[in-house]
Amino acid sequence: MKPVETCVIAKLTTVFQPSYLKVLNESNMHSVPTGSETHFNVILVADSFVGMRQVQRHQAIYKCLAEELQSGVHALALHTFSPNEWIANGHVPASPPCLGGSKHDK
Repeated sequence: MKPVETCVIAKLTTVFQPSYLKVLNESNMHSVPTGSETHFNVILVADSFVGMRQVQRHQAIYKCLAEELQSGVHALALHTFSPNEWIANGHVPASPPCLGGSKHDK
């Protein structure tokens, strides 16, 4: 694991105490230098999400990762679930291909 990814995992684990957490560095799918840590896909299942709307969950994650978002993390694909939501429908769609920068068809 790389330093930013490790930090993201540690912070999300500490703050949310998830029953399930998966953090994928998807930077290689984007127009960034090799080895970048700029684009992450996060699947997070936590009891603290019970009764929260998606926007509130995302805001809580943005607050938790504010330092990373200010210092190089460009994008977070967030998939957040309460434990019951995860059991009922834990399907997470694959990330679409990047069409920005040099990967965009002109």
